[in-house]
Amino acid sequence: MPESLSYRDAGVDIDAGDALVEAIKPFVKRTMRPEVLAGLGGFGALCAIPQKYREPILVSGTDGVGTKLKLAFLLGRHGSVGIDLVAMSVNDILVQGAEPLFFLDYFACGKLDKGVAVQVIRGIAKGCEEAGCALIGGETAEMPGMYPEGEYDLAGFCVGVVEKERIIDGKSIVPGDVLLGLASSGAHSNGYSLIRRILGEDKPSSDLADTLLEPTRIYVKPVLKLMAAVRVKGLAHITGGGLVGNVPRMLPEGMRAVLRKKMWPRPELFNWLQKNGNVAEDEMHRVFNCGIGMVICVARDQVAAATMLLKREGELAYEIGFVEAGNQGEPEAVVL
Repeated sequence: MPESLSYRDAGVDIDAGDALVEAIKPFVKRTMRPEVLAGLGGFGALCAIPQKYREPILVSGTDGVGTKLKLAFLLGRHGSVGIDLVAMSVNDILVQGAEPLFFLDYFACGKLDKGVAVQVIRGIAKGCEEAGCALIGGETAEMPGMYPEGEYDLAGFCVGVVEKERIIDGKSIVPGDVLLGLASSGAHSNGYSLIRRILGEDKPSSDLADTLLEPTRIYVKPVLKLMAAVRVKGLAHITGGGLVGNVPRMLPEGMRAVLRKKMWPRPELFNWLQKNGNVAEDEMHRVFNCGIGMVICVARDQVAAATMLLKREGELAYEIGFVEAGNQGEPEAVVL
């Protein structure tokens, strides 16, 4: 008679998955909002729309962490990539004026390491707390043979809400409007394929590793406060595509952004990457945020109030450029 096989024999440990759920419940609980009706543990999660909204519009976003994960694997440091995962989605929906409501994560691996998974999901919960949204559920998938040993992948999904009349769409932007830049916390979660190419086979020093794994800054709470006090005309989250690829995404047709690089300090990380990778200046602005993680467009008469509020909320805010009328065939953003 053939030997009886179990799912564990095939490489999937159901008990480990159940133990993980129990281990993450305490820090997931801290992210809950009053609108959450049912969350972790169900087949689906239930969340009401906050009653303060008269005409609520739902805004959704999804993203991952990308090859920054490869550095986490190399260094055995998994505590911050969960924050990156949350940041990439909540910052994206923020640019349309949305308040994040809830977040879902997807953690996929070949063999579940409970200790590593707890570190990652604790980071996700911390990111949700920073963004004020509930970690309402998720999925842990153990798939033998799909991933190299010791590796995993992450995806995140966020839903937020904005009052219909307060959607930020950039349509009111006109020539002469000012572009404010909020400082990044490093390379965030973009450009890591090039970063890893520059590093080569060398394991980064402890200080460089700290800098490269610094989690993406979450701008939600200060920018929501800004939008409540000042008329924000446009927002751009500086992700893949860098400054020149993302700032034009908030501009109406016929406008272009002029950014002056002398107006903000470039963190030493980017100088190191440029020097050691022999990366052209134009490529730097096309790949990396170069020290600016979020760009905000306001009218000239709102600059002082906006800058003061942002600094009071702990943000480093710089007047980095302006909007002008563009001509056909010209780039939609230039860095001078």
